[in-house]
Amino acid sequence: MKSVWLAALAAVAFATPTHAQDIVVNHAQGETTLSGVPAKVLVQDWATFDNLNALGIDVAGAPSSNVPGYLADKVPAEYLQLGSLFEPDFEGIAASESDVYFVSARSAEAYGTAKDILPTIDMSLADNSDILGGIKANLVKLGDIFGRQAEAEQLNAALDAKVEEVKAAAADKGNALVIVTNAGNVGVYGPDSRVAWIHNQLGIPSAMADVEDGDHGGDGISMEFILETNPDWLFVVDRDAGTGETAGAAAALLDNELVNQTKAAQEGHIIYLDPQAAYITMHGYQGVMLLLDQVLAGLNA
Repeated sequence: MKSVWLAALAAVAFATPTHAQDIVVNHAQGETTLSGVPAKVLVQDWATFDNLNALGIDVAGAPSSNVPGYLADKVPAEYLQLGSLFEPDFEGIAASESDVYFVSARSAEAYGTAKDILPTIDMSLADNSDILGGIKANLVKLGDIFGRQAEAEQLNAALDAKVEEVKAAAADKGNALVIVTNAGNVGVYGPDSRVAWIHNQLGIPSAMADVEDGDHGGDGISMEFILETNPDWLFVVDRDAGTGETAGAAAALLDNELVNQTKAAQEGHIIYLDPQAAYITMHGYQGVMLLLDQVLAGLNA
């Protein structure tokens, strides 16, 4: 009798369906529970797309605009277009029956609506003064969600090694202004900006004390100020090119009598950073690695 009961119990155990273990994710706007590893992934932010792609995770849906050039060949030929960075297509998102939806930065406001449609995670960084640390933390978080912990660890190790390489190349090379050009205007980016790592993590001192970051346009300056400050290096973010408006506007704007008298210009120390990696996907792993390589090439030229 006992053997019959045990056999029946075993049959019930094998017949009971197994459920994937829930994954609880803490993020910028709260806590989200996923019912297992997500299979169908939507993302409303190109930096998060960058990080997912670096980890080898397929994405089913992404923004329909502002695709960074360095990511263009990584976007699936046929993917669900989710609207702009600022205006998601919530109807399409709801109809997709996806497992997770990532927002961040420009799309963070979508969280309030999206969280009632499907599991939504905000990957926004809280502190621009440590962008590289934020990228590493986001890679770890995504690695935990998708079971790609080893890949995240490898990427973070490569980032640390690249930073040390560029930091060594920058030692004793002088100071710099990190400037952003926007519709004919010029501003300085500083220790709280979207490219703050140039100063904070690479150790390249700012030629301008007490920069008040305006983030989009920086701390406004004139061409006369650039000459007066006379930096050893100029790192340039062309916002117009980054947003797809006018390519090459920064180079044309800075090719003038005043800037051309600076040490940076005369020594060939003006480095034009990839505008989309610097302005659109400043929190993306592959974008930052691209920027670090550009800085390294400029320093070693």
